Amino acid sequence: MFSNKIKKQHTLYLSVLAIMMMACGDNSGKKRPKLDTPTEGTIHISVDETYKPLIDSEIRVFESLYPKTHIIATYKPEAECFKDLVDDSARLIIVTRDFNQKERDYFKEIRITPRSMLLAWDALALVTNKANPDSILTMDQVRNIMNGSDKSRKWQLVFDNQNSSTVRYILDSVNKGTPLPPDVMAAKNNPEVIDYVAKNKDAIGVIGVSWISDRNDSTSIEFTNKVTVVKLRADNGSEFVKPYQLYIGTGSYPLKRGIFFGLKEPHQGLGSGFVTFLGSYEGQLVISKFRLFPARLNVVFREANLK
Repeated sequence: MFSNKIKKQHTLYLSVLAIMMMACGDNSGKKRPKLDTPTEGTIHISVDETYKPLIDSEIRVFESLYPKTHIIATYKPEAECFKDLVDDSARLIIVTRDFNQKERDYFKEIRITPRSMLLAWDALALVTNKANPDSILTMDQVRNIMNGSDKSRKWQLVFDNQNSSTVRYILDSVNKGTPLPPDVMAAKNNPEVIDYVAKNKDAIGVIGVSWISDRNDSTSIEFTNKVTVVKLRADNGSEFVKPYQLYIGTGSYPLKRGIFFGLKEPHQGLGSGFVTFLGSYEGQLVISKFRLFPARLNVVFREANLK
């Protein structure tokens, strides 16, 4: 009887072992998901919506060079881009700032080291209605408009989105923490800002300069023709300038900011390939096409004598 009991236990053990081996055999026969590479695959990225014209163009060039790649970009307010990176909804974001200390501490806590780099210098453009005579402003005047203390005339301040990078920049870099006027208007995106300003004489809009910078793009030309781009004078400046590439590069135009990428990728995949392209000569040329100032190219300014 004792012998039969051992025999039954041994048979049960062998049966369980056989099932486990079969399971292992089935798993080993399954194909592992193919990882994307720097030049092949599909990824989702989140991009600050002020850079849509620029990044759409960068993606077109990159995918033409590497036909086996597919980059799906979602354009949204900057705060949502950082949330996507944390939540793993996107492994790559393109935004207007580097990681702050709180974000770096979080990634360190979960033992992840994301990559980031400055790609270019960008700027915010102020746009007014064509019938508005005030198209030349000092930075003191800009600050008074942005904090609501300008009593000389009525301004209707218009932004793309209340959570956008343009709002954050004005609050941090221009208002130094002072809130915006209570009647500030938030449109849905940059094109809606331009449309609103074109229809309202007292409106002054804040947009990303790439929306009005591509002279080869019919949409950009149309936007530029609908509104007036304001000339600004920096606090220590001597001349009023528009957000042209030269003045962004030299710092003569005061509303200047950076374009950064943030990458959280567990392997050398398509995200790494795309950011390498953005920092390459070809990618930086696309940036220069949009009249932004490339940060990874050695640009030299020379005086020219016009005869």
